[in-house]
This record gives sequence, C-alpha cells and structure tokens, in this order.
Amino acid sequence: MAKKANATEASVEERLQALYDLQVIDSKIDKIRTVRGELPLEVQDLEDEFAGLETRVSKLDEMTASFESDISAKKNSIEESKAMIKKYLEQQNNVRNNREFDSLSKEIEFQNLEIELAEKRINEYKAKIEDKKDVADEAKEKLKITSEELDVKKNELDEIIAETEKEEKELLKKSEKAQKVIEDRLLAAYKRIRDNARNGLAVVPVERNACGGCFNKIPPQRQLDINSHKKVIVCEHCGRILIDPKMAGIEEVVEEKPKRRTRSKAAK
Repeated sequence: MAKKANATEASVEERLQALYDLQVIDSKIDKIRTVRGELPLEVQDLEDEFAGLETRVSKLDEMTASFESDISAKKNSIEESKAMIKKYLEQQNNVRNNREFDSLSKEIEFQNLEIELAEKRINEYKAKIEDKKDVADEAKEKLKITSEELDVKKNELDEIIAETEKEEKELLKKSEKAQKVIEDRLLAAYKRIRDNARNGLAVVPVERNACGGCFNKIPPQRQLDINSHKKVIVCEHCGRILIDPKMAGIEEVVEEKPKRRTRSKAAK
C-alpha cells in the first residue's frame, strides 16, 4: 500500500523524472546482460542436446541389454531341447513298436527345429546388438564432445556473471526503489513499451526537436506541453514516453540562424 501512496502523492514531473531514472537504470542492466550475448541461450541449447543424447544412449543400452537377455534365454532353450533329444533317443532304445518309435522320432525332429530356430534368433539378436552398439558409440562420442563444449560455455558464462553480478544486483535494487514512486498503471505502460521497443527504450528526451527514440519531428506546441510537465505525453509515431532534455540532463543547442548579408555603401 505504501507504494501506491507514494505514487499518488508524486507530481507529474516527479513521476516523469522517476520514469527516466528507471529507464537509465534498466538500460544499464540491459547493457550488462548484452555483454553475456547469446551465451545463456547457447548453454541452454547445449544442456538440452546433452540431456537428449543421454536419454538416447540410455535407451540404446537398454535395448542391447534386452537383446542379450533374449540370447541368454534362447541358449537355455537350446540346452533344454538337447536334453529332450537325449531323453527321446534313450527312450527309442526301449520302444515296443514302430508307432512309439515314429512318435519319438517326430519329437526329436521338432526339438531339432526348435534348436535351429533359436540359433537363427540368436544370430538376429547379435546383429541387432552390433547395430545398436555402433549407434550408441556414435552417440557417446557426440555426448562427450557436447559435454566438453558445454563445460567451456558454462565457464565463459560463469566468468561474465561473476564480473557483473554485484553491479547488476545493485542496479536491480535501484530499479525496484525507482518503481515505488510510479503508479501501477504508468509502470505497466512503461514495461509494455520497453518490451515492444527493440532497444528497450520506453522513456526518451526530445533532442533537436525530435523524438529520442524514433527521431521523428515533434511539433513546437507539443514540445511546450512536454516542457510544462503537466501530463505524460507519448510520441505519436513510436508510442515512447517523452520528456524534455533538461530532465535528462541534456543542454539544448540553439542553432543560430545565418545572418543576412547586406550590401556595402560602395555597392550601392
């Protein structure tokens, strides 16, 4: 509630001055963050890529382990079939008629077919394991390169942040303090203009009779209104909040009109 009371009690001139002070502070913060450039985005992209590669390698390893488990199961199946064949061969030695012999022969044939099928599946699984291992090795190599690149980028970013962190924190505190003098509606407008402005400038002085943001000419009467500090005035072209040069600490340069040349008496 204290914020609103201060903002309500402040005059238009005080609000405009507070807005410009806030703009100066925020521009300094923007400059600090610009120094970081695209590094934060690059780090985020590399972190996403690293996480994706880790997931891929993990899935490939899981698939390889699954195929190895299948191979183990098929090998056990082969041993069971061999045991069954041995059993049936022994039983054939004690058969009482041809029907029992033929029946056992069919069981032996079936178990041999099971062994052949199991060996075929084992070879298929081995081929798939080799394929997955090649893909996994390639992914692991890329993961290693990405990890190294990520470490370099993170170190660069950490160094820049360490150099500017203290200054940025102080500026952020000043920014919060300046906002307390500005009413919510005006502050919201300021932030909206800043978000839409490419250079982050929402409050600009009139310089050389033009808007300090878009450089379009400001009519003389409108300049008088700006200089009077009676209301908040925005540029008709870009929507930025306009203040007079003195408020921004800028001395206006009055352009001297060229003197008219007069003819000398001799010339007359």
